[in-house]
Amino acid sequence: MSAVYRLTWSGFALIAVTYGLARFAYGLFLPEMSQELGLGRVVSGFIGGGVFLGYCVAIVAAAVATERLGPRVVAVAAGGVATLGLLGISFAPNAGVLAACVLVAGLSTGLSSPPLAAAISTAVPGARRAAANTIVNAGAGAGIALSGPAAILIGAAWRDAYLGFAAVAALSTVASFLFTPSRPGAGPVGGAFDWRPFLRPEMRALVAASFLTGAASTAGWTFGADLLASASWGRQEVAAFWTVIGVAGLVGAWAGRLSERFGLDLVHRAMLAGLAAAIALVGAGMLHPPIAVIGGALFGIAYITLTGVYLLWGVEAMAERPASGLGVAFLMIAVGQTVGAPVFGALLQGGGPTVAMPAFAGLALLALPLRRGPKRLAPPVPGASASG
Repeated sequence: MSAVYRLTWSGFALIAVTYGLARFAYGLFLPEMSQELGLGRVVSGFIGGGVFLGYCVAIVAAAVATERLGPRVVAVAAGGVATLGLLGISFAPNAGVLAACVLVAGLSTGLSSPPLAAAISTAVPGARRAAANTIVNAGAGAGIALSGPAAILIGAAWRDAYLGFAAVAALSTVASFLFTPSRPGAGPVGGAFDWRPFLRPEMRALVAASFLTGAASTAGWTFGADLLASASWGRQEVAAFWTVIGVAGLVGAWAGRLSERFGLDLVHRAMLAGLAAAIALVGAGMLHPPIAVIGGALFGIAYITLTGVYLLWGVEAMAERPASGLGVAFLMIAVGQTVGAPVFGALLQGGGPTVAMPAFAGLALLALPLRRGPKRLAPPVPGASASG
């Protein structure tokens, strides 16, 4: 097994843990947690806001730390934080401890992506970097796909589920230690911070595109399950819908190869159109499950592929500082989701899903004119060959 293969699939596992299990699984188990521990709306709101704030702080810190300490230290920290948070959730005796542990687990999401982008940029030959990056990024779909069946099969035994998640996270942490390179990533290691790379035209376009995609995606991530539940979908049906999103998201692993063959801008436009169609289909299918399931599958494909596109866009636009390039893209997705959520909620309350869903489908289309611009060459990998 080559070093490239080991890095790619250990990274895939780490993203599956930090995004799928440490972040997205919480919502699926929330009913049972609330029933046992008495979570109120105040605590739930604190958790939601805190997870976002923690993600923003963690992804910036991870980008800086990766450039100074190297990918392995930060990747192992991400896995360790996820393990501790998931283990704490499993044994939480009350709502306060549970909230704190959910926030700790959520930090791992922001910590995980920058070191993996930097590791791939320094350890994987140029011809294989795009594919490796997007395979790793698609790990989020695998984690979501795993959490859905777990919620369906053992939702009431949520403590056991989270104990299992912690064990998976611990194994992923060991794999990160063994297979993530330790040498420092590209970027400055001292002196004044240089803002100029962030002001390049392709970075400004990336900020706008990732923000708009993040905002539009709240129609699915934040409100999708609630909308289906309000249309008399059972909890198991909603969890199955979530699983469909995760499984379909695995298609996002092909974002790198698709971008190489058809061009990143074309793939970007196609997936924005797919995201808009998915949101419209979920809205139209609330009372028609087959339509909603098709919309969910398209949502998973489009969203995970778009995050892969923005990953590639960021690491190529800032080839000398890939961790920071990715950090900007993923930070703006999260900012867009945070800004989009209350706007969608207001539209939903004022006009219902027939107004909110088409409006946010249209929001995705606003990013269609945005282009990456000329591709910047990444620094060569010393001693790397095409065979890895």
